[in-house]
Amino acid sequence: MSILELKEVTIRFGGLVAVNKVSMTIEPGAIQALIGPNGAGKSTIFNLITGLYSASEGQIFFNQQNITTQKPYHIAALGIARTFQTIHLFNELTVLENVLIGAHTQGKNDLGGALIGFAPWVRREEKQLADWAVQCLHRVNLVDKHQEIAKNLSYGEQRRLEIARALALKPQLLLLDEPAAGMNLNEKKELMQIIKNLRELGNTIFLVEHDMKFVMGISDRIVVLDYGSKIAEGTPEEIRKDTRVIEAYLGKGALH
Repeated sequence: MSILELKEVTIRFGGLVAVNKVSMTIEPGAIQALIGPNGAGKSTIFNLITGLYSASEGQIFFNQQNITTQKPYHIAALGIARTFQTIHLFNELTVLENVLIGAHTQGKNDLGGALIGFAPWVRREEKQLADWAVQCLHRVNLVDKHQEIAKNLSYGEQRRLEIARALALKPQLLLLDEPAAGMNLNEKKELMQIIKNLRELGNTIFLVEHDMKFVMGISDRIVVLDYGSKIAEGTPEEIRKDTRVIEAYLGKGALH
């Protein structure tokens, strides 16, 4: 039983068809990648899944529930979290505070609860949320930087902090948009291991990434888009040999 399913999903912006009848499934516990040339529709697919865009046609299912017309906050509450191509951190807050902002969406206290923060149940929940935020930082190897101001982190660390903040939502499905962008080789190796560890901890991962060595080294399955349409899907080895992919995107010998 799939955790995510897209059925003939299409979105139009005026006369432009950005995504054209795309269907795919993601199995629980998988690491699946979405690749394709710039402008192929990869981030648009992410925006459709997370409710930032509404499909013109087709349907999207998460755990068998139709989420096609759901608002982003409803989709997040169901168990889907994401990062973005461009880093969106609260630069003047600490690393821990950035993650706590995500963790607080899991809390039960409303504004009234915050105003009477001295109440024992409020303090208890705050302690639980802080403990969970620290766990999220452990999972991305940033716990030793928890008091650092976010803007002072290296670029690779900021990328990992965004993942920690997404993890704070306790997602079943984690969408990573260009997670390795701008990282050096060692940072990419560390990120690859972090993603594998997250899968072992129960997260399903769906990622968009341009670095083909990264994609081929981590993915169970790969979906390939070109001009908004799916042109291939399969294992890394199958995609490596697919002539449509080589011609449309990779270029001959690109992965050798």
